[in-house]
Amino acid sequence: MVDQRFGAVTLIDFATDLLAKAGLPSDRATIVAETLVEGDLLGHTTHGLQLLPLYLDATAKGAIQIEGEPTIVSDRGSAITWDGNWSPGPWLLRKAMDVAFERVRDHPVVTFVIRRAGHIGCLAVYPRVAAERNMMMILSCSDPSVAIVAPHGAVEARFTPNPIAAGWPTEKEPVVFDVCPSMTTNGMVARTSRLGGRLPGRWLIDRLGNATDDPGALRTKPAGAIMPLGGKDLGHKGFAFGLLVEVLTGALGGFGRADKTDHWGASVFMQIIDPSAFAGIAAFRREADYLAQSCRTAVTAPGDAAVRLPGERAHNLRLQQLCEGIKLHNEILPAISSWAEKYRVAMPSPLSAQSE
Repeated sequence: MVDQRFGAVTLIDFATDLLAKAGLPSDRATIVAETLVEGDLLGHTTHGLQLLPLYLDATAKGAIQIEGEPTIVSDRGSAITWDGNWSPGPWLLRKAMDVAFERVRDHPVVTFVIRRAGHIGCLAVYPRVAAERNMMMILSCSDPSVAIVAPHGAVEARFTPNPIAAGWPTEKEPVVFDVCPSMTTNGMVARTSRLGGRLPGRWLIDRLGNATDDPGALRTKPAGAIMPLGGKDLGHKGFAFGLLVEVLTGALGGFGRADKTDHWGASVFMQIIDPSAFAGIAAFRREADYLAQSCRTAVTAPGDAAVRLPGERAHNLRLQQLCEGIKLHNEILPAISSWAEKYRVAMPSPLSAQSE
């Protein structure tokens, strides 16, 4: 297959046009499109434009609200809770970040909880923005309408993969991570299943308690589940972190699994920390950079590559793809084509075609 690459701006314009045709106001459509394309730039191909058909479908069906503002549930200056009213998740989160960046001038730590938000996309996108402002961000989310991860010791799902992301500045590129306290994600299992493959490891558990790499274990009746991070041996650790995310998002926000919702979306916890309010940004960057360099220079086994910091590969890939174009996963554009046809939006042209 030809290695086609697409300009980031081309893909953003394409996704914005589709989202606007589906009903989103142009400003919200642009933020959602930029967030999805940023996910692909960072190499998170299951959480970039792969999500666009789901967003378009939810918007067309009214599951994502196209207008209106979030409702303030509580506001104590440094602690804010919003009801997102199912507005587009990326738009809500960027709006919350703008408020947090303003508030952090007066409050060294600003914490936001958003309930009933639309899906927020790739979490790794957001901490980079904070790090570029010399801030630290901690971000997590859950979806109370979905259960696909089993508690440790169980074969039945009770919660979502519950990603945790964070980012902070150093003297060079920021350190950013986006990980799940589960062995894999719903998106990866779904893609592997669609392509008829097997997972790289035995990350799932079937109803008989067997660890398996077969994504079909989640389609049986009754279904198996994704195991918490650590698997059958050390899954109590991933289970604990998964529970932490549930209470940071659902319990603090006052809306979660006890409400038995079937509305696809997100419960969000976001915290912005200003290092300048503690020992100072210079001291923070000095220590963060020393630690990063210390890890990079740690001795590895003969023949192994040097240590790579969290987010380092994504940072380099982003810079490369901004210059050379984004390489989309093979199933992404075919999945979007029917929406492009429906809304009469031309499919994006690859960079090679644009230069001819």
